[in-house]
Amino acid sequence: MGIKVVERHGNTFLEKIYLHAIFGGMKTTFKHFTANLSDVSNIPTICYPEQLPRDITPRYRGVHRLTHRKSDNSIACVACFMCATACPAKCIEIVAIAREDGVDEKMPEIFNIDLLECVFCGYCVEACPCDAIRMDSGLYSVIGDKREDFIYNKAKLLSIKGISKEEFSLAK
Repeated sequence: MGIKVVERHGNTFLEKIYLHAIFGGMKTTFKHFTANLSDVSNIPTICYPEQLPRDITPRYRGVHRLTHRKSDNSIACVACFMCATACPAKCIEIVAIAREDGVDEKMPEIFNIDLLECVFCGYCVEACPCDAIRMDSGLYSVIGDKREDFIYNKAKLLSIKGISKEEFSLAK
C-alpha cells in the first residue's frame, strides 16, 4: 500500500513552548496597534443606534414585530400556529383564544418570542398566511440585563414599528 510517512515538526524545545509563534502574533498585533494609534481617523466607528451600520442590506432580518390591520387597527394575527410550526428553534409560544368582535375565529392571547433561542432565519415570516409577523423593524441588536428582557411578548411585538425601504436608505 502506498503509505506516505510525513515528518513531524515541533520536536525542538523552542518549538514545543511556542515562543516563535507567540512573538510572531505579538508582532502583527503591535504593527496594527501602532498604525491605529498614529492615525486615529482610520478607525471606523459609528454612533449606533443613531446611525445604522453601512454594511446592512435592506434584506437583513432585524427583530420581529407584529402588525395591525389597517381597517380596525386590531392585531393581524389569527393564531394559526404556522409561524410556531415553521420555526426550527421552537422559540415562538402562542396561546389562542376565541375572538369576540367577529373579525376572525381566533386571536393570540399569548404570543411570545424568545430572542435568545431565535436563529433569525425568517421562516416565521415566510409561513405567516396573513402577513402578521415581520422582521423589518430596523432593530439589529438587542440588549438586556436578564433573560426576561429577551422574551418579547405580544404587547412589545405590537409596539415595534417597521422601517420602510425609504427610511432604510435615508438612515444610511
